[in-house]
Amino acid sequence: MPAADVTTGEDKTVGNICRIPPDVLGESCRHILAYLQGQSSGVDSAEISQSFHRAGVRLDHESVQSIVRLLLLTFRSAGKSRLSGDQLVQKLEEANQKWAKAVLQILHRLWCEHGALVQAQQELQDTLSVGQLVDVQWKLSLAVSSDTCRSLNSPFVTLLLKIAEPSGQISQRSFEMTVPQFQNFHKQLKEMAALMETV
Repeated sequence: MPAADVTTGEDKTVGNICRIPPDVLGESCRHILAYLQGQSSGVDSAEISQSFHRAGVRLDHESVQSIVRLLLLTFRSAGKSRLSGDQLVQKLEEANQKWAKAVLQILHRLWCEHGALVQAQQELQDTLSVGQLVDVQWKLSLAVSSDTCRSLNSPFVTLLLKIAEPSGQISQRSFEMTVPQFQNFHKQLKEMAALMETV
């Protein structure tokens, strides 16, 4: 997509945000901030769309989605960058000249009230985010030659783990174990599975 199309799309979204009455915009932003603070499981675009409609602002589904995406991105980026309310407004003004002063004041006030909680939630998510095990492959092998190993002809197990990282990329990790180490590992996995069934 050409840069001009992206700018035009963003200009349109910012223009639509500026059409929303301040109290309705503030309430919509609170829904988004509640989600970013971990207080809700998601942002209900249909509910936000209905609140716009009740306020007399008629927008199609795609326009509402664009508004929600832009506000989510704005607050999430401000949290990751640890921006103050003033810095947030400055970044928005630098990025797009179409922002209305009243809208920037609302975003500033809400970010000053909720920004620290959003930042704390994002730090917590970054700390707790771990990869998800996607696949495990193993093979039994026999060492027949080595520069460093004295005990040749001893069996070992090679494990290959595929892990979906929080970023969405799949990485692979491999390691080798002796047969007794693998048996102990297997025993520990069985114990974990039994404990998880009791939860």
